[in-house]
Amino acid sequence: MGDKDIVIRSADPDDEPAVRTCAQAAYAPYIPLIGKEPAPMMADFAAQIAASQVHVAEEAGRFAGFITFFPEDGHMFLEAVAVSPAAKGRGIGGRLIGFCEDQARRLELASVRLYTNEMMSANLSFYPHLGYVETGRRHEDGYDRVFFGKRLD
Repeated sequence: MGDKDIVIRSADPDDEPAVRTCAQAAYAPYIPLIGKEPAPMMADFAAQIAASQVHVAEEAGRFAGFITFFPEDGHMFLEAVAVSPAAKGRGIGGRLIGFCEDQARRLELASVRLYTNEMMSANLSFYPHLGYVETGRRHEDGYDRVFFGKRLD
């Protein structure tokens, strides 16, 4: 499928079950590595949707993934991104992150910041591939997190 088949839009309340199911499927494999549910599995997606912080990707009209982000202290904070198992490997995660970056530029924010769990090793190479630079590591809220940032032009 081509890029024209992927639509990214603001989530609405009817999307909450699909967002939650996607988060559960995407993050559950990390439970044994982390020793507990990753933070995105416990998010209040209904409240985030109501606050216009969640956007969903649809591929040919079907739910394919989501991203959660919001402006914070002069930058865009990318809180979570997940792709449905049925849609993995087609660049949807990258498209969602690009959408977040575009929204940050639209708001004239200078950067996007995020963190991932240090046990999510695929993310530690994925984000740098997209131009993100590791900015630190620390234990926070019971998780070992790796922080990344990307300056926007």
